[in-house]
Amino acid sequence: MDLPHEVARRRTFAIISHPDAGKTTLTEKLLLYGGSVHIAGAVKSRKAARHALSDFMAMEREKGISISTSVLQFEHEGLRMNLLDTPGHADFSEDTYRTLAAVDSAIMLIDVAKGVEPRTLKLFEVCRLRKLPVITFVNKMDRSGLEPLELMDQVGNTLGIRTVALNWPIWHAHEFVGVYDRLREKAVLWTRLDGTSIVPEQMYDLDDPALEARVGTQELETLREELEMLDIAGDPWSLDAFLSGDVTPFFFGSAMINFGVSLLLEALGSLAPPPSSRPTVEGSRHPSDEDFSGFIFKIQANMDARHRDRIAFMRVVSGQFERGMDVKRAAGERAIRLSKPHTFLASERSIVDIAVPGDIVGLYDPGDLRLGDTLYQGERVEFQGIPRFAPEFFARVRLKDPTKRKHLQRGLEQLSQEGTVQLFYRPGEGKADPFVGAVGLLQFEVLKSRLASEYNTQAELDAAPFSLARWVVGDEKAMAWLGARPDFTLVEDRTGHPVVLAASPWALTYATREVKGLELFEISPL
Repeated sequence: MDLPHEVARRRTFAIISHPDAGKTTLTEKLLLYGGSVHIAGAVKSRKAARHALSDFMAMEREKGISISTSVLQFEHEGLRMNLLDTPGHADFSEDTYRTLAAVDSAIMLIDVAKGVEPRTLKLFEVCRLRKLPVITFVNKMDRSGLEPLELMDQVGNTLGIRTVALNWPIWHAHEFVGVYDRLREKAVLWTRLDGTSIVPEQMYDLDDPALEARVGTQELETLREELEMLDIAGDPWSLDAFLSGDVTPFFFGSAMINFGVSLLLEALGSLAPPPSSRPTVEGSRHPSDEDFSGFIFKIQANMDARHRDRIAFMRVVSGQFERGMDVKRAAGERAIRLSKPHTFLASERSIVDIAVPGDIVGLYDPGDLRLGDTLYQGERVEFQGIPRFAPEFFARVRLKDPTKRKHLQRGLEQLSQEGTVQLFYRPGEGKADPFVGAVGLLQFEVLKSRLASEYNTQAELDAAPFSLARWVVGDEKAMAWLGARPDFTLVEDRTGHPVVLAASPWALTYATREVKGLELFEISPL
């Protein structure tokens, strides 16, 4: 295998958006244009007869939402696309945070009528933290919404990033009919069909009489004026600035009717970066390094309910992965044989024999692996950990049948390893009755459902009187001060790191002001 060539043709990316911006629909259409599906389905409502290809959990199909991250791998024009389809519901954004640790770029999906929304902002901040290149796709252009320049200004001002329109919408009689490709200097018009198949595409020079006949004299004149304004007043396009995360290119379209999807897929191939080096505890590891290495960014139990399996999703970072290879885990000395690796198209799997940097491989895991684990051959390497974000809702678990306590503990432990919830233990009390923390309340519903269906355990959740958690760094005196206060509850996370739970932000502000050297973190220290 020509490893440098194979790495160069990988594109590993995720889609970030606020709920209801059309992320699942866009995912379906990328698969359609990538040739992986022939009829695109979309989540329309919880009663829809069809469900999205990327949604496989029963609750996802019932509610018409995406809860877990799916891995979607397909070939397109000589490139290997690894699309990590992230949860579309705000309550499951923590899964998206972890997924962004495994990609090399992201598509930021924006609803033309709503612009930058709160969840989009938070997810973009995670991209900024990782310096990920971000492509912006303005969706639902077939509906009324904000003006393109207003959207670009909003993104630039709200997110603190420069914006450059690489294509520009074309209208005819107030109907969105195409875009002008500024890099290619061609007008691209589409013919509207039923949205389930690839739409015909026609290209025109700006001075082609056929273009004027299609869109009208006045609309064409308006387009020329807007393009001239962009050339004079807009920021210049720089690929280097995009790759460093300083500028985001804008593309306009409508995933529902397949307008602009082909150009977005083209941009991913030509603009988005191939896999690059990843920071380790002591330096970095480059894809071209001979020794294999990878890290676990997601664990999903019971993807196949018939087999009660547990899959650890690994991003390959360096070297070549081979089926059946023996690797070491940075957190332990025992060798692990990777005998049943899978590649994915949503819930559909196939055995993979070889994978290279940028690829996502599903590993059967008997319970040995943890989120953030490094797997390697040769010289020991450990990648920097995947951060956890502070939960906002808390509960104690009440077991209906005391004889099921072992089932409950096993279920809580495995689901916390997946990241479904976070567990917090009182020091010295063991792990019998932890506090359960979640970013969103719907995660608690998923917890109860999966405990019942996968671990045969009926449980209720009683709300705990906390509204926030912070990881704590401080000396013994600071810890003693926190432990003695009645308005704080001092606990430990699953790694043994101290965490303080509180009912209000005011209490934590008071603590940092009163206690010298006390530091509180919303993102877990690595």
